[in-house]
Amino acid sequence: MNFTQITVVGTGLIGGSFALALRKHGYTGRIVGCDHESVLERARACGMIDNAATEPMDAVRDSDLVVLAAPVGAIPGLMERIAPALDATALVTDVGSTKVEIAGHALAVFCEQAAQRFLPGHPLAGKETSGLEQSDGDLFRGAVWLLTPLPGQNLEKPPLSGFVHLVEGFGARVISIDPERHDRLCAWVSHLPQMLSTALAATLADVEAELRAEFGEDPVLSHLSGRALRDMTRLASSPYSVWRDIALTNTENLSEALARLEQSLSHLRASLCSPELQTQFDRAAGFAEGLRGRNSEARN
Repeated sequence: MNFTQITVVGTGLIGGSFALALRKHGYTGRIVGCDHESVLERARACGMIDNAATEPMDAVRDSDLVVLAAPVGAIPGLMERIAPALDATALVTDVGSTKVEIAGHALAVFCEQAAQRFLPGHPLAGKETSGLEQSDGDLFRGAVWLLTPLPGQNLEKPPLSGFVHLVEGFGARVISIDPERHDRLCAWVSHLPQMLSTALAATLADVEAELRAEFGEDPVLSHLSGRALRDMTRLASSPYSVWRDIALTNTENLSEALARLEQSLSHLRASLCSPELQTQFDRAAGFAEGLRGRNSEARN
């Protein structure tokens, strides 16, 4: 299926990158952006979009594909707002980082037409910074784009197959997964790393005053943030507005993951002066090496 007009609701990092990827990979249809007027002005200025509208209902008219690139908490409300204005055959998808609540809401909004109207999705491609200026037409190259089909959906049939073909054209690898399994898996491989980085940075922020009181204005203090610390706290720059909604919609899975992390940290502390410390380091190194190997294979 060829999409002649695509609306992107939310032209920040993911939505803006989607629009730029369309441009980069030869899309010749019309791209409509929906956001705050100040954001849309910048999007038009850089050639990211052809038309703009600040009201979602206006933005989706005559579009045969609508991408909801908004925070997880905003997506259900957007579905309700745009549903009356959609063309009869328009496909809607989203990029939310949790899927159970979004999939359930799609079934409630689109009812018996949901399988033809809404395809839940989640591109595993992001940065710790947000905003239109961070958009990148190559953001999805080599990334996994998770789709969590609703009951009765077949990704090999239009219009779903058209969307799959579109994102594969960006260089993304499409993987289908059940919404419940998606949320449980992402709690471990995506949401937990974010919370760990946030906790580490918050802990260091708490003790920074104590360190300065102990070391005074020693210039060495400002130069001790080595690469390891920068790497571990990089995700701590991620916006709260995004992660608030993820925590609220995946609380049970994320709470379980954090509890397991707490146990591991307690075990590590108890092992500081015992041979068990080496066992933990060896196990962790084996996992890290395996992860690098899998990532390398995926890129190739």
